[in-house]
Amino acid sequence: MTSPIGILDSGLGGLSVFNEVRKLMPDESILYFGDSAWCPYGARDAVEIQRRVFKVTDFLLEQGCKIIVIACNSATISAVEALRASYPLPFIGMEPGVKPAATMTQTGTIGVLATQASLAGEKFHRLVSTHGEGLRIITRPCPQFVNLVEEGEIDSLRAQEIVKQETLPLIDAGADVLVLGCTHYPFLRPLIQKVAGPDIKILDTGAAVARHTKSLLENQQPPSSEATHQIFTTGSLSKLQNLFPILCPDTPTEQVKLSQLAI
Repeated sequence: MTSPIGILDSGLGGLSVFNEVRKLMPDESILYFGDSAWCPYGARDAVEIQRRVFKVTDFLLEQGCKIIVIACNSATISAVEALRASYPLPFIGMEPGVKPAATMTQTGTIGVLATQASLAGEKFHRLVSTHGEGLRIITRPCPQFVNLVEEGEIDSLRAQEIVKQETLPLIDAGADVLVLGCTHYPFLRPLIQKVAGPDIKILDTGAAVARHTKSLLENQQPPSSEATHQIFTTGSLSKLQNLFPILCPDTPTEQVKLSQLAI
């Protein structure tokens, strides 16, 4: 069996990264683990997040994953350095796209939508210090965005009202670039763009993470069998079965196995 790419997240949001990885590397098998029973990570403290991420990582390694993508900004901030120090395989983390946003803004004001854990982390503050000189960077925690995606509410009237509530203050403050600092948020991107208007640029880093993953695998042997994708959740299997076709509509159903697992 070909070793899969491992992807982990606090829930279903990392499926936005799964989509990018699968699109870029259609021949690679993927093992995705969404820790929905513990979602959202962004409201938890760093020690608790790290403990959960290590448990999930141990499971992914038992399944033979050759590389692990931490498709969660909160988990990256809390655990990526400890993971790299503890395990021999490559780990790819997420970070808000402040650097590219800094080159795109015309007003000098950037809005960052993220979770509380991401915005409070030292890694984010270093990112702003390095790439945000001379810019005004406004942050806004949006915990309700995660809940909307986990419930499959990506275009409801309630979702539209919540997106307006969180997004318009940044636009009113002069932000012309919005950074999506959580992997759940790209599923709300069409709604965010609709609310923000066509002149506002919106950034997420899922595609860049997929490219980085591919570059790290270029020297490895190509897969020897047809790609298969296993999607695990610690939450409701029926909810996953209902939402997966909505969140990942381009994934061939014959390649996918959905499972519930408690760890």
